[in-house]
Amino acid sequence: MAKGKVYIIGAGCGNIDLLTLKGKRCIEEADCIVYDRLIDPKVLDLAKKDAEFIYLGKGNTEGGVIQDEINQTLAQKALEGKIVARVKGGDPFVFGRGGEEIEEIIKYSIPFEIIPGISSSIAVPEYAGIPVTHRGVSRSFHVFTGHTMENGEWHDFSTIAKLEGTLVFLMGIKNLDLITGDLIKYGKNPKTPVAIIEKGANTNQRVTVGTIENIVEIASERNIVPPAITIIGDVVNLRTSFEWFENLPLSGTKVLVTRDKKLAGEFTEKLRIEGADVSEMDFLEIEDSCHGFDYSELKNYNALLFNSPNGVKAFMKNISDLRVLGNVKIGVVGSKTAEVLKTYRITPDFMPEKYMVSELAKEVVQFTQEGDKVLVITSDISPADCEGWSKNYKREFSKLSAYNTKKVIRDKESVENILKKVDHVTFLSSSTVESFYDALGGDLSLVNGKKMVSIGPVTSATMKKLGFTVDLEAKVYDIDGVIAAIKGE
Repeated sequence: MAKGKVYIIGAGCGNIDLLTLKGKRCIEEADCIVYDRLIDPKVLDLAKKDAEFIYLGKGNTEGGVIQDEINQTLAQKALEGKIVARVKGGDPFVFGRGGEEIEEIIKYSIPFEIIPGISSSIAVPEYAGIPVTHRGVSRSFHVFTGHTMENGEWHDFSTIAKLEGTLVFLMGIKNLDLITGDLIKYGKNPKTPVAIIEKGANTNQRVTVGTIENIVEIASERNIVPPAITIIGDVVNLRTSFEWFENLPLSGTKVLVTRDKKLAGEFTEKLRIEGADVSEMDFLEIEDSCHGFDYSELKNYNALLFNSPNGVKAFMKNISDLRVLGNVKIGVVGSKTAEVLKTYRITPDFMPEKYMVSELAKEVVQFTQEGDKVLVITSDISPADCEGWSKNYKREFSKLSAYNTKKVIRDKESVENILKKVDHVTFLSSSTVESFYDALGGDLSLVNGKKMVSIGPVTSATMKKLGFTVDLEAKVYDIDGVIAAIKGE
């Protein structure tokens, strides 16, 4: 059997945005992903569907037996002929033990590549607004492991204490007292500023500032836990001016996204870019049901009405020749629906100001004649009063259920647990509200203190009907409108 190949990939520090393009490509190519606990879980979503996933995280240990297991696993999987992505937080060679893994691989003449990663030693301070070097403040920086060596030996602090640049200690929380004690012992000014950054470059990043002489006490009071890094030097004082990550519009806001997991990505990403800490739990599953439609019948229709992006995708997925739409007027509800339609090189003829299908039915009158046939493309449960519209507007309206929405059954305990992590709950449809309500078993006390966020009046009406308070409602009925509502815009 031909040998595979191993990619030793630095995945940056806790945020998929810090993964390099080459790292992304190699993960997408891999047959087997061996990963640790310090990567952003979203990185794993880049892998192909049939990839094998092997978690070998070391927690707060210093390697040893498990490092041997990692080394052997990489070699074994490559010898099986697989492309292996060894995905690790930070950079492989900055205390990442990538060298030890390569030493094992080359024993078997297995080909490999090293993909550099953005090291937490520089990225995490930057996300906290702390430059490791700055003109007139620090002309150098020095990176150390916060762990003792396997034989118990420790750094030469008689030398380290005399360094004038910034000191960066990785993985050193449990030895913080040793670090600060030895720095003071060998002459470092006890008043030197210190910052400890937990879960750096992540939405739940936390920064604690003190001095060498008091940081241990402060860290104990704040119950600081790994993963965290320690920055020592006058550059810490620049955080007051340079702080940016915690100043993002939704920093500190914890949001629950409840939509179909296949569709949640864009919403989640936009929230995260604004600084929100996002949790996902889907309460609806959307399935294409348009495949049974006879597209040859389109020649009999004068207008098509799409009330959601999902309808566009389901309908267009099964169409074989776009020319059948040549003489058909097309209307859409919402800018996002129009945006998705344009990906198929089709510009809608009209879009009502109010994002409601009833407004769409009213506006189609301006683009059709009496007696014309109008096809409303929507979900199986979306209301479409085709009979009423046909009578009022003297057109022949009919509905095509292009996709089905199925409730995802969630047990009350799992919902209760995720609600403990959030302060905002978002709803993008009435059916999601109903599924969420069912999962709560009607126990609305579980959302006490949570801000309930609606995409628009129809969803809000369902929320009120079931007893929920509508704390925030989007002015524009799409995900950008929901985000604007959360931001208070």
